[in-house]
Amino acid sequence: MLNPSSPVSVQCAEDSMVVTVQRDFYGNGRLVNPSDLLLGTCTAGSQSSGTTVVFQIALQECGSNLEMASDLLIYKINLSYAPTASSNVPIIRSSPAVVPIWCYYPRFGNVSSNAIKPTWAPFSTTVSSEERLSFSLTLMTEDWSAPRPSLVYQLGEIFYIEALVDIENHVPMMLFVDSCVATLTPDETSNPYYDIITYNGCLMDGMLGDSSSAFVSPRPEANKLRFTVDAFRFMNSDLSLIYITCHLRAADISQTPDPMNKACSYNKATSR
Repeated sequence: MLNPSSPVSVQCAEDSMVVTVQRDFYGNGRLVNPSDLLLGTCTAGSQSSGTTVVFQIALQECGSNLEMASDLLIYKINLSYAPTASSNVPIIRSSPAVVPIWCYYPRFGNVSSNAIKPTWAPFSTTVSSEERLSFSLTLMTEDWSAPRPSLVYQLGEIFYIEALVDIENHVPMMLFVDSCVATLTPDETSNPYYDIITYNGCLMDGMLGDSSSAFVSPRPEANKLRFTVDAFRFMNSDLSLIYITCHLRAADISQTPDPMNKACSYNKATSR
């Protein structure tokens, strides 16, 4: 029997197998694209729905392998998940996975099936900031109560980022985050790169369909700005460390929002 919480279920019949995959593959609310899933060499069938992807194949189709044991016939095939990025976007928010699918046919008894839940290696992130007027950029816990004790994240988790300008020895100021870019090296101009915030305070990452990134509103204080970013990694790279470099700026406390002084989140409901 499969674990009820497994994202993959298998039914083995006399001459075929049916593999059903939950599109919420990692249990984090993000639905995988059916086209990113393959069973052996085969794509999903017409029985797929908005929440599941269904493969129905003959036992000897799609590159399956047959192994013989003293009391068993075992058909083996791999379910592969290879996430792809949106057009012209160099990042993805989920890890690839391979789930071995086995159908056992004992000489005596009932047909059974087995699948292994996929796992993925976590990756780390570090955040750096340019020291001007005692600016700081901190990865926080989910409730914003303290700095996060670990810089290791799994895809599906969220970066809670707090930007601050220390005004202890200054007149009151309003903080803005003009830009944030992610890279694989400390050099913010290196390639590949991914613009998280740009255009003087527009959180562009929130425009992607698989992202919930946004500024936290209202501000906790004028000299403090908080925003969330869904964890991601760069495609076609085995490096597990990413750097996020942000440019912070302080303005007069009376500054009102305008094209140069803003903290804008994307509203998917209104596409603005």
